Amino acid sequence: MAAGDEPEMIYVAVEPVAKLAGDNPAPEAATAGAPGPGRRGNSAGFVGGNTGRNNGLYGAGAAVAPAKIGLAAPRPADFDSFWSEKLAAQTKIPINPVLTPVETDTPGIEMKTFALDALGSKAQGYIAKPAKEGKFPALVLLQYAGVYALNARSVALRAAEGWLVIDVDAHDKPPSDPSGSVPRNYPAVGNTDREKSYFLNMYLRDSRALDYLVTRPDWDGKTIVLMGTSMGGQQSLVLAGLRPEKITAVLVCVPSGADTNGDLHGRKAGYPNWPSNDPDVMKTALYFDPVNFASRIKATVLAAMGFIDTTSPPAGVWTALNQIPVAKEPLPMIESEHNNLTPQKEQNWDARSKELLGILLNGGAFKPNELK
Repeated sequence: MAAGDEPEMIYVAVEPVAKLAGDNPAPEAATAGAPGPGRRGNSAGFVGGNTGRNNGLYGAGAAVAPAKIGLAAPRPADFDSFWSEKLAAQTKIPINPVLTPVETDTPGIEMKTFALDALGSKAQGYIAKPAKEGKFPALVLLQYAGVYALNARSVALRAAEGWLVIDVDAHDKPPSDPSGSVPRNYPAVGNTDREKSYFLNMYLRDSRALDYLVTRPDWDGKTIVLMGTSMGGQQSLVLAGLRPEKITAVLVCVPSGADTNGDLHGRKAGYPNWPSNDPDVMKTALYFDPVNFASRIKATVLAAMGFIDTTSPPAGVWTALNQIPVAKEPLPMIESEHNNLTPQKEQNWDARSKELLGILLNGGAFKPNELK
């Protein structure tokens, strides 16, 4: 039995290591998901489990005073000045928006692609709104990890609900392009130097999209909601900290990237899985870690975390939430692994985020539920 005597998250894994005589191998054993960080393969042919891998692995998680989990590593002394200088440099670059109409079968909406000049790259994605005169609340969608074409239909459906919605590609590529020239190992690019990190331009592109959004005459001038899952949640927390004066609410599910130095301090770091045995990487990571943006956030935040999530470990999500100085709502998903593995266990997130979007769309206030 595991016991906790300090603020922490506890993870227990029960993994089969031997088959009983007469057991039949799993028919999908040869094609099961490949092992990765926190993910075991299925080469032994085990089935079942509760982690979404069908390899016999069971996980259980528990929280010990999670609202008291603190920073694993100190926030860099020049963190604020570093980012202030980058944002100031970007303001000197004209946005130069290039908008291209996009055909859609969703009635009553207008959709376009956008390309915006940013510091060191271009911010690209989709923007859509109801096809009528008026001013609309804004919804900014940030993307999960990987390189892929964005889902234009999902953007159109959000616009049909009444949002001015902007979906920002995590990479400098057209949103319909499934690959562009993006390196598949992009999280490792420049990870020893804060001036060269791939995440530097990613975060600046997010900020540039916000620069453009607030210039639009069809924005209502009041409401901007950030929303994302996994790396999209990571970017949402970062953008809310970079531009706190503009954001109304932040809705994130299993946000990644938090607690990057956790492996050095008895905690589990997750994606982007930067190597903890490289001091330069760990130093650089602190400038891109959502926990160090969180203290700047002024918007109300909903954050769902999976208690058995090995991609976005919950200790990091709690750490970020605990740095936010305003009201926030943790949403524990006690039986949930990462969202792509156990989506059926995220009904609470689905329901609460839908409820809040409806409230915010209609001009209401996000009043956080107390965690009991």
